[in-house]
Amino acid sequence: MFAIVQIGGHQYKVRANDTIFVDRLAEDAEASVSFDKVLLVSNEADVTVGAPVVESAKIEATVEKHLKGDKVIVFKKKRRKGYQKSNGHRQHLTQLTINSITV
Repeated sequence: MFAIVQIGGHQYKVRANDTIFVDRLAEDAEASVSFDKVLLVSNEADVTVGAPVVESAKIEATVEKHLKGDKVIVFKKKRRKGYQKSNGHRQHLTQLTINSITV
């Protein structure tokens, strides 16, 4: 069984016991969270598509830890002008473990 859930404006395909990385959430580490914006739920036999969400479907997850993603280098240059600018960025992330998918 898998589901497509919307968390923080992004859509993720999740299964039970999966580990996913999402944008930083306000909850503390080891906290339990639930998401009700489930867009699709699929068993092996049937698929339920929401319009826009599947009613009474819920995803239960546990916040494992907060961390930073890999560094992304942003480099800007204008040729023949002597202009170069380099910036780095690390996204703040939250690691979630999916406990259950209920319909």
